Amino acid sequence: MRTVLDLSEDLLNEVVKATKIHTKIKIIVSVFENLIKKSKNSEVKKIKVEVGLDVDLGSARGCQCRFWQIRLPG
Repeated sequence: MRTVLDLSEDLLNEVVKATKIHTKIKIIVSVFENLIKKSKNSEVKKIKVEVGLDVDLGSARGCQCRFWQIRLPG
């Protein structure tokens, strides 16, 4: 689909510097893809809140796996 956009050259130059994407089409496609990802992530976060998981992340992060312990000789 063809669409005409009036974009600021300064804004486009800033996007090129930040992303290293050098074509206008790839910039626009990347923006759309990131918006979709952000939208899907926010939907997943809503679902997580609705489920109401009761997980203690502090204790989960602090646990040690017996398979990863290093034992030094001696």
